[in-house]
Amino acid sequence: MAIQKILIVDDSPTERYYLTDILVRNGFTVTTADNGEEALARIKEDKPELILMDVVMPGANGFQVTRAIARDPELADVPIIICSSKNQETDRIWGLRQGARDYLVKPVDPAQLLARIASLGA
Repeated sequence: MAIQKILIVDDSPTERYYLTDILVRNGFTVTTADNGEEALARIKEDKPELILMDVVMPGANGFQVTRAIARDPELADVPIIICSSKNQETDRIWGLRQGARDYLVKPVDPAQLLARIASLGA
């Protein structure tokens, strides 16, 4: 199933704009949330086919929100790609252990992002 609806979760308006611009120009439908709590509410209202998750946010961080989604039987099938400025290998491993399918370091390379999305939708 090709991925079409993507939720971007990031507290940075600049980052949300940057990712939205890449995705919309490539034909995706995008919604955004600026924190973990808002993301969980959005997911319940309109389930996305992919989530791009920041890690460092006020309130629940991206690792916590990813874990909550991965453990929810109704949401566990939604793939999550963590997009974070945290670039240590331990962060990447921890993110994947929380249930993320992939981990990209910011600034996210548009070609790499689109390739990862394509591989998840294949």
